[in-house]
Amino acid sequence: MNAIDIGRRAVGVLAVALAGFAHAYPDKPVQYVIPFAPGGESDIAARLQAQMFQAKYKQEMIVVNKPGAGGALAWSQMNAMPGDGYTIVGVNLPHIVLQPLEAGTQYKTADITPVYFFHYTPDAIVVANDSPFKTFADLVRAAREKPEAVSLAGSGTNSANHVAQVRLDREQRIRTTYVPFKGTGDLVSSILGGHVSAAMSYSTLAIQQKGKMRMLAVATEKRLPQFPDVPTFKELGMNWVDGAYRGVGVPKSTPPAVRKEVSDMMDAINKDPELRRRMTEGGFEVTDIALEAIPAFMAERARDYLESAKALGLVK
Repeated sequence: MNAIDIGRRAVGVLAVALAGFAHAYPDKPVQYVIPFAPGGESDIAARLQAQMFQAKYKQEMIVVNKPGAGGALAWSQMNAMPGDGYTIVGVNLPHIVLQPLEAGTQYKTADITPVYFFHYTPDAIVVANDSPFKTFADLVRAAREKPEAVSLAGSGTNSANHVAQVRLDREQRIRTTYVPFKGTGDLVSSILGGHVSAAMSYSTLAIQQKGKMRMLAVATEKRLPQFPDVPTFKELGMNWVDGAYRGVGVPKSTPPAVRKEVSDMMDAINKDPELRRRMTEGGFEVTDIALEAIPAFMAERARDYLESAKALGLVK
């Protein structure tokens, strides 16, 4: 073998080695930015995912809470973050579709690059145990008798809870009053203190507050095992299976191949049987929406949300 052949072989071996190194993702800690305060559904899910990540990849997933403006602070800064796959950001629907319709929002929906959606928390109407509303029909009847007298607490304005309240009013032809809260703690105190009639929240809240609160209806395909006596909205005559979707996104500078690696990594974590069990027990509905399915999924969700945006006065 002459010197040229030896050199070519050495280059080939080096190329293979480098290719293997490049595909060792993730081979160092990943920073996971959550645009909300600790203790909420996004934070709970991220910390569970971090446990599974460490067990699977023997690396640390560092959850960093960056709350502000209902998530908009982190999302407006997202594209200034490193696009190397080692900084990922929690993304939520309908937030990233509806927020940019508000004046003053510092990002647009097109600025966000989702690569995976792993679950949604089903919309649910929740009341205190001592509420006079024993059924969904009781609440609707009261809202019809006294328009706007029934108040529904929710997390944030132009959020998933707000969209759900607007949808309830539209489908039942009633007028309720939406009362936005910044955090779950204040919302819970308001319900238990009788300051609001009910909450348009999620099944996760009903599970966390079981014994103190009751759920009147939930937006799932089938009744939840934790609440076998609670009807779905579908059973109540509404084609309503929905909630707040959660996923991860990356900065726009992230190369396509790296986006795929992040999506595959999240998919592997999401399909861990233990994680799925714990998610389901916590009231989350698990989804597996990977990179290839994101464009169609986002287009479908955006169409639905824009209908609600009209009712919220965000668009004409």
